Amino acid sequence: MKPERDEKARALKEHRALNPKPEQVKDERFRSEEFFDPRDLVQVKYEMLRRVHEEGATVTEAAETFGFSRPTFYHAQEALTEEGLAGLAAKRPGPRAGHKLTGQVLDFVEELRMSSPAAGAQELSERIEERFGLLVHPRSIERALARREKKRRQTG
Repeated sequence: MKPERDEKARALKEHRALNPKPEQVKDERFRSEEFFDPRDLVQVKYEMLRRVHEEGATVTEAAETFGFSRPTFYHAQEALTEEGLAGLAAKRPGPRAGHKLTGQVLDFVEELRMSSPAAGAQELSERIEERFGLLVHPRSIERALARREKKRRQTG
């Protein structure tokens, strides 16, 4: 592989734009023209969307030609509308934020710590499960409390 292609692959990966399945792109332009790179996820998704909206291909045809499912087409269409080209890059995997340790849960934890200062994270986890029905790892509680305390120091 040419060094400039390796560099491009590194850059695409860094920006979450490296297509994990470039071999599934069947579009002739991506096979015969140097400008079109099947490794460039943003370019492949954009061309898939353009094929439907500008050239009249069906969603099923375009999705198959570019190596995606129909739901992926619709997700890409929505992302392009809402976020522009940047929306076509892959999102970070996993939850986007602490979805269990809400303000209400953390307030409860802080009240527990005030009434029982010796309570450890394991005990706090058990009490959260009893009260809210949530399974929260003790280390997650420690990190959330540390973030909350850091935020207080910065604003106060």
